[in-house]
Amino acid sequence: MPPSPRRPAARSAAKSAIRQLSWRAPEPAPIVLVAGPEEVCAERAIAGLRDYLKAEDPSLEVSDIRADDYAAGTLLGMASPSLFGEPRLVRVAGVEKCSDAFLAEALAYLENPQEGATIVLRHTGASVRGKKLLEAIRSGTGGGVEISVPAIKRDSDRFDFAAGEFKAAGKRIAPSALRTLVSAFADDLTELAAACQQLISDVPGDIGDQVVERYYGGRVETTAFAVADTAIAGRYGEALITLRHALASGADPVPLVAAIASKLRTMARVAGSREPSGALAARLGMKDWQVDRAKRDLVGWTESALATAIQAAARADAEVKGASRDPVFAVERLVTVIATRAPYGS
Repeated sequence: MPPSPRRPAARSAAKSAIRQLSWRAPEPAPIVLVAGPEEVCAERAIAGLRDYLKAEDPSLEVSDIRADDYAAGTLLGMASPSLFGEPRLVRVAGVEKCSDAFLAEALAYLENPQEGATIVLRHTGASVRGKKLLEAIRSGTGGGVEISVPAIKRDSDRFDFAAGEFKAAGKRIAPSALRTLVSAFADDLTELAAACQQLISDVPGDIGDQVVERYYGGRVETTAFAVADTAIAGRYGEALITLRHALASGADPVPLVAAIASKLRTMARVAGSREPSGALAARLGMKDWQVDRAKRDLVGWTESALATAIQAAARADAEVKGASRDPVFAVERLVTVIATRAPYGS
């Protein structure tokens, strides 16, 4: 199916006069600003633009520039048409560190973009360098579009990212298998993306729990959320073994405690409610599956036991962040309190 015709940029947001595009559905324009810190999504967007333009014309010329190591005249030289007029894609990295020479020439280029050229400007947001250029692009100068790639930090964001990977590939994965996969790669979006692509490529048909366990079971056993899940389920011995495996694999006590505390807070928000999962999720700003999981986690818990666990998590959080000389013991004590559902030493 041939690419759809290019559309001119249009006003879409209060803070920007240019069209905002999803990184999963990039489209070319004279200027494409890829802004934000999430490198995985930025790389996907830029690769998608290249594929889009290649589909339009296989003779596409692709060039790369470093805005922080820039030779005068390079941008215009690469963007200008060649003898045979092939389309050009110029990818510019490091705009957040751009030199004065690049900044001046890029601003001048916006006033007179070259026909047949697509300039991709990558700005991570790590500094305010290049702010004048970004403001000019967002004002509409140059006829650009923007692809925002904000940081993916929350569990729900990682879940949505992974779900989007399988949806984009037309692949079905069981929600529980997806949760396990996301938990296994909670600290590395690049590895999560690679794991999703491996399953999409290798596994025919639907993807269930057994498939994820076969591929990534060893990894799952040593994650922070695996520690939290076994402790909350009351499996004391298994929880301690899982915790020690995680620590032996180099896991930091701080994110371990954070993962446990996060699950306890979710349980506390859901506890006592008789609303349907969908209505409760909407009211609390959560996903339906998060509410369902919290309800399952609450089985066997009393209000006083949950309060004790939350207090223990707050204490452990302070201790692993410097209030104690033995952060490993602090985590083990927290896991003990949660798994036994009783104060430590009782």
